[in-house]
Amino acid sequence: MRGFTKFVLHLVPTFLVLWLVFLGGRCIAQEVDVPTGRGSGSVVAPTGWAELIAPVQQRIDLKFSGFYIGELKAPSAQFDATFRATKFLSITPSYLYYSVPADGLNELANHSGGFTHTYEEHQFRIDGTIMFSVHKFEISERNMYVRRFLPTYMYGGKSLPEKEINRYRNRIAVAYPLAIGSHIWKPFASYEAFYDQGSGWTKNRAWTGVTVPIEKHVSFQPSYMWENTNGIKDVRYLMFGLIFRMPSR
Repeated sequence: MRGFTKFVLHLVPTFLVLWLVFLGGRCIAQEVDVPTGRGSGSVVAPTGWAELIAPVQQRIDLKFSGFYIGELKAPSAQFDATFRATKFLSITPSYLYYSVPADGLNELANHSGGFTHTYEEHQFRIDGTIMFSVHKFEISERNMYVRRFLPTYMYGGKSLPEKEINRYRNRIAVAYPLAIGSHIWKPFASYEAFYDQGSGWTKNRAWTGVTVPIEKHVSFQPSYMWENTNGIKDVRYLMFGLIFRMPSR
């Protein structure tokens, strides 16, 4: 068993690189927004993702993530650096890139031919998360500031200019550790609201799932997320992720 763990950890960097190359080669995370839309109804989006957590100091972790939303053909890559300021507070600056092809945008907006080019967005974010426990329930509240860099894009035959806008996100989450055999499973649930500059409260997200340890440094996380965004279809994500955590030095 120890030999298998070492083998998996040895393959982690190669696996993550290949995963991200695969994503980039084919074109959010669960961050997809349509710049202008009028969609109604919903779309089911199977999503695969992988995450590598690398502790660099006792209070600092680096995290690299790659996602691919199959139904929308939308990949993304994300980098986080988490600083645990106190026992209850962590600060995380991060960067996110994602792209959505024209057919994915038209699917969400329910507008055939409205979008003609791939949409790409860059985001720089910083958040503060407060964490505490109540009778084994692990509760957290995250407040995030996002600077969104929206590119020039085509919609309805018109070129719309690039711009930068601010976003605020607030998420409340709860998890509960369960001892199953010799492992600790951790079911979780969260609710998050998004506020965009000039548009108000534009998005709501509910997420639930469970983190299941496979080996000491490898976990599997199946989950379901429902997302409602003004102007586009609801998205129902069926997500399957692998989490690799490198051992502390």
